[in-house]
Amino acid sequence: MANSKGKRRRFGAVRKLPSGRFQARYPGPDGVMRPAPVTFETAGDADDWLAEKQTEVRRGDWQDPDAGAVNFEEYALRWVKERGLSPTTDELYRRLLRLHILPTFRAWDLDEITPPRIRTWRAERLETVGETTVAKSYRLLKAILETAVEDELIRRNPCRIRGAGKESAGERPIATVEQVDALADAMGPRWRLMVYIAAYGPARPEEQAEMRRPDVDLETVGVWVRRAAPELTTGRRVVGDTKS
Repeated sequence: MANSKGKRRRFGAVRKLPSGRFQARYPGPDGVMRPAPVTFETAGDADDWLAEKQTEVRRGDWQDPDAGAVNFEEYALRWVKERGLSPTTDELYRRLLRLHILPTFRAWDLDEITPPRIRTWRAERLETVGETTVAKSYRLLKAILETAVEDELIRRNPCRIRGAGKESAGERPIATVEQVDALADAMGPRWRLMVYIAAYGPARPEEQAEMRRPDVDLETVGVWVRRAAPELTTGRRVVGDTKS
């Protein structure tokens, strides 16, 4: 087919529609003819669009426009499942998805999640929950969509809000020596050592939960933190390595 300049078109095809506008179609690397997502006012505009597509194909930058038609909820849950996460991290990610991300994005395909929609979602979340939770949710959403970019399902990550994933929790108050002693006395002889280990060790609660008598050496005066047993929201503890 010849273009508006009388030269034979070597890539794609343009046809005039009954409306007077022009439709452009081109063959992808897979051989499938695909139409442009919009029609054009002139044949020259359609030619220019085809030239851009041809350049993308030649450079290897072409992306199947149908690749992003993947349901976000299905992709996100599969993403979590395939990470090989620790039980506590797995539980955290699923909770963030269930409470803060999926209520907004579950029905959309990956390529329907745009920067404006993410900005609106984040603003609405900040009105109802704390900044720390929103930051965690945003980081998770960004990580999932970054994998979608790597999988070539979308061209670019739509999470582009600078600083949105940073947490800025306030400084926690520090107990005085007198307060620690008072708490240890209130806990009684059986648990008072755990209070001091937590205050001056410091050992995390999940590490203390898995601590045993042989971990306390009175001869060389040392406490050994070897294992951790974080508690899930179900009340079940999962024994494993320490966090660091």
